[in-house]
Amino acid sequence: MNAATEPTTSRLGVALSMLTLVRGGMGGSETYARALTEQLADRDDVDASVFLTEASRGFSRGIPEEIVPGVHAGGSTVDRLRTVAGLQLHARSIRRRFDAFDVVHYPFTVPAPKPGPRQATVQSLLDIQHLELPELFSRAELQYRKPFYEGFARRADAIVTISQFAKDGMVERLGLDPERIFVAYLGVDTTRFVPYDGPRENFVLYPARGWPHKNHARLFEAMKIARRTNPELTLVLTGGGLDTLTDVPEFADRRGLVSDEELRDLYGRAGAMVFPSLYEGFGLPPLEAMASGCPVATSDSGSLPEVVGDAAVVFDPRDPDAIAAGILSALDRSDELSAAGVEHARSFTWERCRDVHLEAYRFAHEHRR
Repeated sequence: MNAATEPTTSRLGVALSMLTLVRGGMGGSETYARALTEQLADRDDVDASVFLTEASRGFSRGIPEEIVPGVHAGGSTVDRLRTVAGLQLHARSIRRRFDAFDVVHYPFTVPAPKPGPRQATVQSLLDIQHLELPELFSRAELQYRKPFYEGFARRADAIVTISQFAKDGMVERLGLDPERIFVAYLGVDTTRFVPYDGPRENFVLYPARGWPHKNHARLFEAMKIARRTNPELTLVLTGGGLDTLTDVPEFADRRGLVSDEELRDLYGRAGAMVFPSLYEGFGLPPLEAMASGCPVATSDSGSLPEVVGDAAVVFDPRDPDAIAAGILSALDRSDELSAAGVEHARSFTWERCRDVHLEAYRFAHEHRR
């Protein structure tokens, strides 16, 4: 993590451009962006506003919203290209509104619209999965990410990422200056995710969208193996895009998108939370489960070992036998992992995440002065 820069004496104006937001369709990055709006509210050193499309009105939890009419965001690669093209049609008027701010931050990575030549810029680049696992991406998606992810990363004044693992990859694969990259670990709200005192039930929870890297197919195989030892064990799946999954076993309850209240209830009642992802720039669900006292078994890929420390069972996500063993171990070590997870999760706060963003904003502003 970069050393703190000298604090400024005047309030820094920050525009958060979230014009590519598709509500309910962006996984953990959406949780991150919303939490950031809450944490930037009522600061005496920052004046922040968030730029949104009409469809995303009401997304902010604290800072003022500036609505840009006539722009529509979508989730597919084609839809996102249309969004970028639409934003370019409005670019001049949006940039005039950006001029009132010292820094423009793009929490959803894509610089849409592109900033003005004298505008200080910060990009959130949460991972470079498309370079690490290109086989999981379409050719169109890879072509989309090259200019908007990689190209802008080389031009932005500062970059915020969410793990040392992600930062190291950006330095190695993109040749970025490590001094421009700020590591802001995500947080977990321990007033919302609280330890559950009741009995745990004989099901395993996997909260993840139906994206290829989330590795559902191997999890299904692992559950079949685990059920040889624990025949009544079932699986609960939550998240968007689960209708794209195939060969879903009969013991799996595919619930799709659920409310925050239902997710917290599931964390509380689950025998364990399993997270067999093949790649994560951070991985927020394991921390939410830990804060809820839910035992965690997680992949040893990407940033996940960095995030969970010694408070979870880790396994090889490409080996169904290893996943099954991890699940059974988490169930057997329930009390131990529950206590360790609650303690571990306390060190990940949104306030710390915000403070690193403030460092990045000041760094970017000073870089352009």
